[in-house]
Amino acid sequence: MSIYGDKLQRFDRTSILGWSNTRFDTFGQCKRKYFYQYYGKHDVEHDLRKINLLKELTTVPLEVGNISHKVIQRLLKRLQKTDAPINLEQFYSYVEQETLAICSQKNFEEIHYKKRDSIDFKLEVFPQVSKAMDNFLQSDRMQWLLEEALAYKDDWLIEFGDDYYGECRIDDLKAYCKVDFMFPIEDELHILDWKTGKEHYAKYSTQLQGYAGWANFHFGKEYSKIKTTIAYLLPEYKEKSVEVTEFHIDDFTERVRSQTDEMYKYCSEPELNIPMAKEIFKMTPAVNFCKYCRFRELCDRE
Repeated sequence: MSIYGDKLQRFDRTSILGWSNTRFDTFGQCKRKYFYQYYGKHDVEHDLRKINLLKELTTVPLEVGNISHKVIQRLLKRLQKTDAPINLEQFYSYVEQETLAICSQKNFEEIHYKKRDSIDFKLEVFPQVSKAMDNFLQSDRMQWLLEEALAYKDDWLIEFGDDYYGECRIDDLKAYCKVDFMFPIEDELHILDWKTGKEHYAKYSTQLQGYAGWANFHFGKEYSKIKTTIAYLLPEYKEKSVEVTEFHIDDFTERVRSQTDEMYKYCSEPELNIPMAKEIFKMTPAVNFCKYCRFRELCDRE
């Protein structure tokens, strides 16, 4: 492991909930969806197997992002071993095989809710993943990695495995901020976050502030030396840097504490992360939102 991997602090397991940008985003969308997503085992009305099945449903856009992340992860790890030219024919053959293998193991929301009978992964998912990879390989960022960052390749941190969730502490509160790709250049730390969806600066800037807080917590790096960037892979390669200063972090820390307190209010025992009764988690008044919720069959809402 790199010197940065060795510096990662480890934590004893605690039950208290941990803030994440994704968790609070779900909390803000619909409290009932939040309940099913994070507290499904406490529902006495529905079979937990049904809840877990719905929880794991995916969509074509989600899998485009998921597979793109996995392929870039493999690509960067290959780059750590060798900077030899990539055989593009073999590479895209691998991308196609990986796409079909991953998709074949997933349950798609479009099929589960009978919006369609089938999905042609080769025609609907693979071309988008392939385009994302093509955009990345031809980007100035890829060239910059080859020319500047490769000298520090032994200290790259590339999207940790499924057993690491990016746990850290923000103002002594448990938080999860799992970075996609972090690498040093001299005395700076650079953090890249891959996106395949639409631009959403406000949402993603909060996420990257969390990544900066994570890097500061684990490595003691001052914020002026942490460079965070959103890298959009589709429809073309585009980057958006997010400035992180002590002022931004103070505001971010205040937001994390406030949002954590809001989520605590829905726990009967916050220290054990035990939720209140499901009825307390009200369904969103925005009924149109329900049309796109993976848990909609549980709510019996017309």
